[in-house]
Amino acid sequence: MYIDILKVLSQRGPLKLTHIMYKANVNCSVLKQYLEFLIRQNLVEQRTVGKKRVVYAVTQRGIKVLKYFRELKTILPLVEESRRIPAIL
Repeated sequence: MYIDILKVLSQRGPLKLTHIMYKANVNCSVLKQYLEFLIRQNLVEQRTVGKKRVVYAVTQRGIKVLKYFRELKTILPLVEESRRIPAIL
């Protein structure tokens, strides 16, 4: 779910809570907990736009984590596939 939130924010860029909710398909109370964690990890930042509007944006560190996750996702199937191929001695 954390990765889904980071993806949404990286693709759609600073969003209000409700927009993240719909795009990541998660309820509000759970989303707030996830966002708090992501903020503490410096993967997402909270910004105030104008007087009251609060939006959330992915940080550079969050973008880096997404990049590593994508790379890992491409490598894991190769590792799994190599386990299925019997070693020829």
